[in-house]
Amino acid sequence: MKKFHIEGPYITLGQLLKMLDVIDSGGQAKHFLMDVEVKVNDEVETRRGRKVYPQDIVEIDGFGSVQVVQD
Repeated sequence: MKKFHIEGPYITLGQLLKMLDVIDSGGQAKHFLMDVEVKVNDEVETRRGRKVYPQDIVEIDGFGSVQVVQD
């Protein structure tokens, strides 16, 4: 499992997908989440604005798992 470091208290799911190079722009997040199963802490998530906090685990079908950690 990869670790992704953030500086603030959280990152939105759409921002995280972009920072991981899963999508090219934040505008693609909505469509990506409709087409690809993404789980946050084992719960399927379809909201690009979902706040992802340190210690949360994001599983992206076909891309693997990432744990968010704070610097």
